[in-house]
This record gives sequence, C-alpha cells and structure tokens, in this order.
Amino acid sequence: MAEIINLNRARKVKARAADKASAAANRLAFGRTKTERDQATHAAELERRRLDGAKRDADDPEAD
Repeated sequence: MAEIINLNRARKVKARAADKASAAANRLAFGRTKTERDQATHAAELERRRLDGAKRDADDPEAD
C-alpha cells in the first residue's frame, strides 16, 4: 500500500526549499561584506582623484 502524505505539509516543504535556493542565489549575486563595499568605494574615490589630478585646463598655456 502507498504511503499517505499530507499535501499541505509537502507543499510547504517544497516552498521552503525553493526559498532557500533563491536566497542562496541572491547571496551570491548581491552579497558583499561591509569591508568589500568600503574597499570598492575607496578605490573608486582614489581613481576619481587620480583622473581629476591629470586633467588639463582649457586656459593652460602649456596645453598647446
């Protein structure tokens, strides 16, 4: 004879498994630690400063 299962319980277990899989995918896609975010911000700021320091002014006589 076949095993009797509670369909509501089976549905909830399936939904929990899908939620866990979705959460794991989101952690991989969006999850960064605060340190990683701060390092990226700091690196972007340094790059911006480096580029701004290398700009030439339009009024600069040495630019010709």
